[in-house]
Order: sequence, then structure tokens, then C-alpha cells
Amino acid sequence: MSVLSGKNILLGVTAGIAAYKTAHLVRLFIKAGAQVKVVMTPASKDFVTPLTLSTLSKNPVYSTFFEKNEGENEEWNSHVELGIWADLMVIAPATANTLSKMANGVCDNLLMATYLSAKSKVYFAPAMDLDMYLHPTTAKSIEKLQSFGNIFIPPNTGELASGLVGEGRMEEPENIVSFIENEIIKGLPLYGKKVLITAGPTYESIDPVRFIGNHSSGKMGFELAKSAANLGAEVYLISGPSNETVSNNLIQRINVITAEEMYVAVHEYYKNVSIAVLAAAVADYKPKVIETKKIKKSTDSLQLELVKTKDILASLGKEKKQQYLVGFALETDNEIENAISKLVSKNLDLIVLNSLQDKGAGFKKLTNKITIIDKFKKITEFSLKSKTEVASDILNEIVKNINA
Repeated sequence: MSVLSGKNILLGVTAGIAAYKTAHLVRLFIKAGAQVKVVMTPASKDFVTPLTLSTLSKNPVYSTFFEKNEGENEEWNSHVELGIWADLMVIAPATANTLSKMANGVCDNLLMATYLSAKSKVYFAPAMDLDMYLHPTTAKSIEKLQSFGNIFIPPNTGELASGLVGEGRMEEPENIVSFIENEIIKGLPLYGKKVLITAGPTYESIDPVRFIGNHSSGKMGFELAKSAANLGAEVYLISGPSNETVSNNLIQRINVITAEEMYVAVHEYYKNVSIAVLAAAVADYKPKVIETKKIKKSTDSLQLELVKTKDILASLGKEKKQQYLVGFALETDNEIENAISKLVSKNLDLIVLNSLQDKGAGFKKLTNKITIIDKFKKITEFSLKSKTEVASDILNEIVKNINA
């Protein structure tokens, strides 16, 4: 999943030959999960049709302040509403003429009025011939726009429409998308940090076909991984058996089955991370002996000797150096007291308490209700929410504490 997923992107298209590339650019934004609206200068329609961009964006294309309807009625296209709607604005291609207008506040078309009304960050990707790009006025326009906080997407070097070879070629759509994604990630609160998250159950074999397990689906841990990645972190997601899926190039999934495998994997990655959130429901006990053949149903009862598994969370608390360590406590009685005891005994920085007494919380639910307790024993209670929202609450609390 891209950091552009769910974003409202306003694309401004101006009258340069590179406008033909905007069809592909719109498609890539849509593929990344963004909502796209397009504002064109009237002259840009000579290079790419509004019908093409409207079809690809699944939204009307705007180019004038008024749209004539049947009869004498005219519909107003509000540049203010477009500017407020956008989470980010991209002007590509940005011709020399448009760069000059942007730099000097010339407002003679809908695109310029929308640019001047935009509340979001504005990215601009110049496109023009070599001598135009090298002209001092173009350099001054770019410098001025950057001083306003607009973000410059440098042009490529290559063959230009004139036949000359040099700078001025608009960056390719794939690279524009990557550039914007990287810029967004750099500004996120967990950018540059590595986060380890565990999820799901563990399965402890009894024989080749049977195991001891629990009802954990892994959803909470997977939502935590997605939330951490959305905040810019590089995530190691160590998961027991789970049907949950994740698609994000910032998340590396490591699959394990048993508590011992999870112990080994967690310790392999723990030394390199800044934050560790252990949300997995790891088995406390495992069979002392694993039968090599299927146990036959030959008696009325079966006795299994169980032995303790390694306490992963406690072992990390002992080894903790720079890491911010978060654990979970699933309780059925004396919830706060038991959670605080676990927080202290395992040397945690934060513990997330789930109570099975709360309706809508627990395994295989889409919702959860949590209480967060920090190392100073400050207690913060949250209402019942979706696990996606709960994950966001937990990560926001972690970010707040590590930046305190």
C-alpha cells in the first residue's frame, strides 16, 4: 500500500507537449489508492483531452470558471473548494509561462486561481525546451516558488521535442509518484525508525497433525504494522499462522509457527529496532514430547505433559537498550493490577490492556477496547473502536512518548 492511499490529489495540467504523460500519471495515482481531480489550462486541451483524464480519474475535469449546462444556466467551478479538497497539489507539466505566473501571482485562469487557493503542499514538475529551462528567469521562478514552500520535482535530461538534448524533459510519471511518496515519508514521525511487531497465535505441535493453539486472528498486529508503516517506519512483522494479509513496501513479513521460532526471529531483529510492539498471542506452554506419528484415538482420555515456553517479552525487557518496548495484556479479572505488574516485571515502556469482560473486544473481532498504561503508571482509557483506529491510537501514544 502506498502512502498516497486515501489522499486527495489535485493535478494541474498546463500547455506543454509533456501533457500527454499526465494520462499515465493519473493512472498511477489511482493505482496507488488516491482520489484524483484534474484542473487543466484551456490551452493544455490541445495536447491531451479532458475526456481521457476524466475517464482515468473517474471525476469531471475542470478548466474554466463556468460550465454551460442546457439552456442558459451556468455552473460555477469553485477554485476555493478545489483547493480545500486537495491533500496535495501537483502541477505537471509546469511550463515556463505557468512557473512565471505561479511565482508572481498572476491569476488569469482556473488553475492559477486554484493554485493560489490551495491549502496543501504543492509539487511542480517543469517541462520545457533546453534554452527556456536554462534561462535566468526560469531559474528565478523556480527559486521563488521553493521559497514559498512549493516542492520542485527536477526535470530529466534527454531528447526534447525540439530535437535538442539536455535538461527540461518532464520527469517520468513513475518517478514523479516515487518522488512524492518519498517526500511524504520523510515528513512522517516514524521516518528513519525500524519497528518490530509480532502478530497472531503460535501453534505448538502434539503430533504431525494436531497442535495446541489459540483463537488469535493476528488482525490487531497486522493493523499495528500498517499504522506504523503509514507513519513512515520500516516494519518487521513477525507473524504466527494468520490469514491476514498486508501489502506495503515498508513492511517485511516474517512467518513463524511455534513460540520457539518466534523467539528466535524476534531476537534476530530486536537489536536493530527503535520500537518493539509484541501483540502476538504466544503459547505459554507446549508439549514436552512431540509424537512422530499421529496419536490414535484408542483410549477414553489422553494426558499431555506440558512445559513452559520461553517468555519472549521478558527476555526483551532484560536485553533492552535503546528500544521502546510495548507489551499487551489480555486479562479477565484484576485487569489494571495485573497489567501494571506485567509492565514492571518485564521492564516495559508501555502496556496495552485488553479485557475479555469488554463487549466487542478480544479474539476474532473487528473491534477492540483498550487501556494504555505507561511506565509512569499513567492510565489512559479508550472507547470501543475498530482495530484500525485502535492501532492508530497505540502508535500515536508511542510517538508522543518517544518525542517527549
